[in-house]
Amino acid sequence: MGATTQNNGGRREPIAGPETLEPPYPILVAGEVVSGFGRGGKQLGIPTANLPPSVVEQALADIPIGVYLGWAHVEGDVEVRPMVMSLGWNPYFKNEKRSGEVHIMHKYADDFYGKHMRVAILAYIRPEKDYASLDALIEDIHTDISVAHASLARSAYAQVREAPFFQN
Repeated sequence: MGATTQNNGGRREPIAGPETLEPPYPILVAGEVVSGFGRGGKQLGIPTANLPPSVVEQALADIPIGVYLGWAHVEGDVEVRPMVMSLGWNPYFKNEKRSGEVHIMHKYADDFYGKHMRVAILAYIRPEKDYASLDALIEDIHTDISVAHASLARSAYAQVREAPFFQN
């Protein structure tokens, strides 16, 4: 599934994925933003746009659970934005249903439930894991965001932002 950002010393690598995209990437999915568990923005301070269960259960059924990076566009936004996505069970919260939670790295004034969202998944960052504390989870998500910014700055990743998939 490609390189992860964890090395043997337990420290995180600053970049995920190879220099150029390799199969199965990019993985392109789209759907209406649905209501999630209500904790991303409120409890974590890291709001998420949730993919519909049908996308998670069908289009993303064959990729491993974990954290990914890529680009996202929400209907009505003029920009395609960087994103990190958690795909899985979120063991810290003991989810009973697999979810796809996209954190778009931009501060939006309003929620966008019901809006159409397009997501290009470009690389696997790390496996999903359980955390001893909420603070440890938040710290790891912030590291994921830093890894995504650095990884998406590379030419092969940056050019996906202009792909026809994101054009209206």
